[in-house]
Formats: sequence, C-alpha cells, structure tokens
Amino acid sequence: MAKLGKKYKAAIEKYDRSNLYNASEALKIVTDVASAKFDETVEAHIRLGVDSRHADQQVRGAVVLPHGTGKTKRVLVFAKGDKATEAQQAGADFVGAEDMAEKIQKENWFDFDVIVATPDMMGVIGRLGRVLGPKGLMPNPKSGTVTQDVTKAIEEIKAGKVEYRLDKTNIIHVPVGKVSFGAEKLSENFFALIDAIIKAKPAAAKGQYLKSVSVTSTMGPGVKINPVRVTE
Repeated sequence: MAKLGKKYKAAIEKYDRSNLYNASEALKIVTDVASAKFDETVEAHIRLGVDSRHADQQVRGAVVLPHGTGKTKRVLVFAKGDKATEAQQAGADFVGAEDMAEKIQKENWFDFDVIVATPDMMGVIGRLGRVLGPKGLMPNPKSGTVTQDVTKAIEEIKAGKVEYRLDKTNIIHVPVGKVSFGAEKLSENFFALIDAIIKAKPAAAKGQYLKSVSVTSTMGPGVKINPVRVTE
C-alpha cells in the first residue's frame, strides 16, 4: 500500500471519512482540505445501479456547467466547405478533414481535448475509432459533438460543457471545477451535473439508481455524499 503523505494525513483528520455528507457540505470539505501548491481540479465520482454491458442501460450525455470547468478546452472540428469556415469563425482551435485524420494516424497527434464533427465526416472519423475510442475522444450525437450546428457545439464546449459516460465499472467520473471556485460555485456545477445524470436514467434501470457519490480534489482524499442528499 502506498505511504500517505503528511498533507494527505492532515487532510483526512479534518473530517469524518465514514460520514455521508450532503453535496454542499462535501464540497466545502474538499475546498477546505485542499493543500496542493496548484489549483486542484475537483472531480465527482458517481456509481450507478445500472449494467453498462447492456445497451439499454447506458448512461451518456453532456451538460454545460454554469461556472465552467476552469479549463479552456481545445476543439478540433472535422468539417468541409461552409461548415469548416463556420467552425473557424466560432473559435475552433483546429479545423480540417482527411488531413487531420492523417495527422492523428501518422503523427500520433492529440493536441486537442474534444472533437466536433458534421455528420458527413463520420466516415473519415470512423477509421480513427481504434485510436480515438480508448481515449474517449470519439464524437457522439448524444453528447452533441456530431452535429450540423458546429457554432453551438463549439460555444458550449468553450463555455464549460462536460461529457459524462459510464466506465466499465458503472462509474461516471466528471470534473466539476477548480478548488479556487469555492464551495458555492462548485455546488452549482455539481447540481447541474447530477440533475443531468438523474434525467438520463434509463428506463431499464431497476432498484437504486445512485449507488454511491463522492467528490475529491486532484491531490486530496475523497468525501462521500449521501446519495439521498445529492441535491442539497
């Protein structure tokens, strides 16, 4: 087992790790115990009572956080003609088509955070599935990244849109901001995320939907949230 650092030990002594807090209390604790010399990212970890192996129990989507994530995302847009021009005018960091696909394949180029694509470009992007898929970079209609409205997609991503999706263990991991945001703004971001996830509950999900919820900063310990009190 890894040896715990002094700062980590000091942090876990400041609150009861076995307790289940409401969301606002938990985020206040996260900001209070954060001690890194940089502005740590605060992440939410939400385990759902679904089985991601079944297509009808997938939970995936996107939500614009009211206060953004504290990180400016670099957007690559796959588009041609007028849509490529529109993407450049909307503030895309990179715009292209086959040339960008080739750059990713041949140069192992990944200087971007999100891909937006017009539907007609999915044939080109499909060939990149093996490299984009494992990195979670494949554009998807459900998250609004396969669209004709490239302006809206770019603006939302730049404004703080985050994607959420289940991993293989049925957990969603999503950043909800930076420690410097303070507990109030982090709470508002967290509530927007939770609201979207609750609304995305699959009809096939049975029993308790929110199994466990916790929040943590990059270097800090996790703080558990009572699933019944996620909106408080």
